Amino acid sequence: MELSQEQGRFPGDVALETVREWTLWLTEVERRIGAQFARREARWHAGAYLRGLLSSVERKNGWQIAAINGETTPYGVQHLLGRAQWDADALRDDVRPSVVEHLGASQAVLVVDETGFLKKGQHSAGVARQESGTAGRVENCQIGVFLTYAGPQGHVMLDRELYLPKEWTNDEARCKGAGMPAERLFATKPQLAQQMLQRAFDAGVPAAWGAGDSVYGENRSLRLWLEEHSHAYVLAVSGKE
Repeated sequence: MELSQEQGRFPGDVALETVREWTLWLTEVERRIGAQFARREARWHAGAYLRGLLSSVERKNGWQIAAINGETTPYGVQHLLGRAQWDADALRDDVRPSVVEHLGASQAVLVVDETGFLKKGQHSAGVARQESGTAGRVENCQIGVFLTYAGPQGHVMLDRELYLPKEWTNDEARCKGAGMPAERLFATKPQLAQQMLQRAFDAGVPAAWGAGDSVYGENRSLRLWLEEHSHAYVLAVSGKE
């Protein structure tokens, strides 16, 4: 991929052989995820989106990702993320073995944490006025609960779940309008964390322990579940605990 002066350059101290290795690695990733996209156009845009995320563009929005891939409009990227038919969970499961292959280590740590995404409207799935650690106050936002994997070779996002407040799960019509599956029930953040940890353990992801802040450490059910399954953990608690 050629980068113009406006789009950015590879660092001057990067050897050509390193660039070749990056290219081979990226090609292998595209091959691994390609089976999840039935249409050729969707497969191409999935690879292009990945290249855009790894590029030097300052803002990773549809317009800039399209531009760095030689497209005049962001329609292809927007279609991939908003309308194309593909299974995000199946894609996650396809990528996970690569994480274990390249970053897996017995002394690695599974870290769970949530992040808030500020929103102005009311229609995005899960949006509500709720506590946002990102903003440091109650804000209109979405909350995502994430599982990351950190080891000697690096760290990576491994799994994710969208937190749906009860005002959403109790409103079937609102969930349907936002594209949320009807079977999605209310789950607390610690319960979502347990689901993701269970998937990682079931998939054989090697880790020495799990870690998280007091949102998870003060949840007795999560602690007992980890102990019952002989999973070591380091979870923060507040003074009241």
